[in-house]
Amino acid sequence: MSTLAQFLPWQQAFADQWLGERERFAHAWLIHGLAGIGKRSFALAAAAALLCEDPQEGGRSCGACQACRWLTSGNHPDFRRVRPEALALEEGEVPEESASQAKKTPSREIRVEQMRALAGWFNTATHRGGWRVAVIYPAQAMNHITANALLKVLEEPPPRTVFLLTTDAPDLLLPTIVSRCRRLPLPVPAFDEAADWLRNEGVKEPVDWLAAAGGAPLRALQLSKTGEAPCPAWLQGFLRELAAGNSSPWLAAADALDGMEPALWLDTLQRLFVDLSLVAAGAAPRYFPAQAQAMQAITGRTTPTMLTAAVKWLAQQRAIAGHPLSPKLFIHSVLQRCALACGSNGSAGKA
Repeated sequence: MSTLAQFLPWQQAFADQWLGERERFAHAWLIHGLAGIGKRSFALAAAAALLCEDPQEGGRSCGACQACRWLTSGNHPDFRRVRPEALALEEGEVPEESASQAKKTPSREIRVEQMRALAGWFNTATHRGGWRVAVIYPAQAMNHITANALLKVLEEPPPRTVFLLTTDAPDLLLPTIVSRCRRLPLPVPAFDEAADWLRNEGVKEPVDWLAAAGGAPLRALQLSKTGEAPCPAWLQGFLRELAAGNSSPWLAAADALDGMEPALWLDTLQRLFVDLSLVAAGAAPRYFPAQAQAMQAITGRTTPTMLTAAVKWLAQQRAIAGHPLSPKLFIHSVLQRCALACGSNGSAGKA
């Protein structure tokens, strides 16, 4: 039995105001904001609130009515979650087709079959005369065919049905999808409130972890469970080598990254170059404040133009990170390109 979704502490006042207008709700909401602030949690808690038959203060779910019990047991007839199979498995749910597709790699896309499977659900009356809620996350995981299938539904939405879509990147969605949703931007929690929450979750050095996550508490919690420091050891070493002006400063870091998920270390490098750009502009680093001294030394031998170009280049590498032809070569080429952007005089220019 699962736990009924609840709004996170920094979401409660915002949710109360939003839920207070439920009788004038749009049929589709696009819930967006910084990655790691709890958009999925918000959407699932919102679904529980909308389906609850005895909403409490602020319109939140009561946790005791029949609808809440159905949700807790995972079998509410008027609730659907639409997300990639890989994500469903990560969340502990085994999709029905998985048994027959045991050897098939779980999809990281929301497939059109998942959307089409909702057709019969839309054509039935809601149970007990309440709402019907579909939560779709992350919305950018829909491929073009899936997005068009959803678009057809949104053009003529079923009665008493609310769609809650979550995304970190609204710009990646079809403009026609965005135009048929009411946008609901979730605010980033106050730093002190987020740090207190992390402390209550048992996170040591919550301020440093929160900084590393750019102020996103759920991302900070996830990062803290890796066992690394807020600034990973490989990155500290890479920065030391760069600050000292050593040749081939990427070698030790490349060995450390061998076998690591590319998306993880690329994300770290992207945050590093944001910090370097801030330091070059005379501002304090946002993600790795403890490395300010090393960054100051690095920015003395590079230019803002080189750093900006590296930020754009790293974003492009994220697009191919899941399937590099040679993982080791990919690691070396990325680190060498980063070293070149930091003014390294090693062999980076030959990469």
